[in-house]
Parts: sequence; C-alpha cells; structure tokens
Amino acid sequence: MSQPYNRGARISAPGQLDAKLQEFWVENPWDIVREGHNLSAFERNRAFLNLRGHGFVDISFVSGADSDGDGRAAVAADFRNNGQLDLVVRQVGGGPILLYENRFPPRHYLKVSLRGKQTNRLGVGSRITVEAGGLSMVRELYPINTFQSHAACMVHFGLADADRVDRLTVRWLSGKVQTFENLPADCHLVIDEGIDGPAAVSVVTPGQQIPP
Repeated sequence: MSQPYNRGARISAPGQLDAKLQEFWVENPWDIVREGHNLSAFERNRAFLNLRGHGFVDISFVSGADSDGDGRAAVAADFRNNGQLDLVVRQVGGGPILLYENRFPPRHYLKVSLRGKQTNRLGVGSRITVEAGGLSMVRELYPINTFQSHAACMVHFGLADADRVDRLTVRWLSGKVQTFENLPADCHLVIDEGIDGPAAVSVVTPGQQIPP
C-alpha cells in the first residue's frame, strides 16, 4: 500500500492483482473507505527489538504483540514500577485496551523527572543525556506521543549491565545546563532546575508523590 501525503495523487497498480487472494487497489489510499473497503483486520501490529543501535529484529509473533486489532496508540511506560517498560495499546472502534508486560530478563535502568523553574513546570522539551557503561544515551522529554496518547512526564533509560551512571546532563529550554556525576542506577531521580550542585537531585521511591 502506498500512502501519498498529497490527497490528489493518483498511483497506478504496480502489477496484476489476484482476486482470489482478495487483493485490490485504489489509486489513492484516501478512496479506500469511499469504495467500501476496510483495512482493519487485514493488518497485524508489529513490534521490533532494537539491537543497541545496530538494527532491529521483528519480535511481533514471539512477543504476542501482533494483535490483529486496529491499534492506533501505543505508550511505553513502567506500569509495574519494576524498571521495565511495558506497552499499552489503544484500539479504534471500541476494541479492548491491550497491556503487554515486559518479560525480558531484568536489567539496570534509570528514570528521570524534571521540575522546571525558568523552564515550564515539568521541563517538557528539555534534553537529558546519560553516560553509563561506555554508552551515551539521549532522551528529549516529550510526553505526548503516538496518536492521541500521553505518557508519564518522565524519561526512562535502559542501562543494561551498568549499575552506576557516570554522568547525567540536563539541557533545559531556558538554556541552563546541569551536569551530575556518579549517580545511582535502578531508581527514579527528580532534578530541579533552580538548584545548583548535588542538592538538585532527589530520589523518589515507587508510589511516592513527587513534592511540589
């Protein structure tokens, strides 16, 4: 299926279609509904495993995430507070909400929340860089992601075998840059924009409310 950004585009079929396989073609994907077709239930959801930046492996079937429901929004979050990102998928048309538990072997991790002062209150748009175990990882805090969905306002880093964070750098939208070294892993850190030095970092335990 080709889906041009231009609704006026017309694309000819790439070859002979096999009606026995229920193949069909429309010159523009926006015409599918008008012609009475429905692609829901013809495609399955896909899940890919990132091989540390060296490519991806399709784990849709073995993970059980290849639902044939019309999934429209997927949010990764640590719903069980065990340091592993689970996946919740919302379907269109009243289908059930699907929650996929992360059952990979536990590894080290770090969660980071921000409390802005000059920047917006939750630090949305700030960039966080973590250096640990010889790797450098960058996350930008944008909790609104995928179709009509919103994740928790924090970032999550998978640290693999690293049990400490060598260096953490926050670049706030205000232009302020804060750097911290030798931080613990396997915890949830809250960083204040308006405080300098180690006092800017506090640890939150699962279920604890972040103080204002």
